[in-house]
Amino acid sequence: MYNIEKIDSLLKNEISATETYRQALESFWKDTRRCEVDSLLQICQDHNEAAALLKAQIRQLGGAPSDKSSNWGTWEKIFQIGVNMLGKYSAIKALRDVEFSCSKAYGQALLDYQLPLALRSLIETKLLPNLQSNMRTLDQLLDAVMA
Repeated sequence: MYNIEKIDSLLKNEISATETYRQALESFWKDTRRCEVDSLLQICQDHNEAAALLKAQIRQLGGAPSDKSSNWGTWEKIFQIGVNMLGKYSAIKALRDVEFSCSKAYGQALLDYQLPLALRSLIETKLLPNLQSNMRTLDQLLDAVMA
């Protein structure tokens, strides 16, 4: 049986990402165009949905999913520093780093031959493609900020 703690680690990453995007939305709400807010909201919803799907996987395997985020409090702090000191570009870049970190964690999970088939399929067909799409969206936002 696959180690539920490994899936829970992925879940905690998604919870952390959701929290970071919520902070981004609070910070950007006033100074951002509606289309940018909509993009960030969609990415936040993607991470929230990913967390729900991972919770379901953990329950299917007989585990109890965590409701706590990973020790990514650092991401949230970096994000807030970026907003406060370095502006929107650095903040969006920090969000892109969140996406990259999640993507890397899923890539590592896919290397595990004991990964349950249902979870492998979920990662390959939904979670990683969403992250790749999110990174493209954030790249577009970065380009718009630089223009």
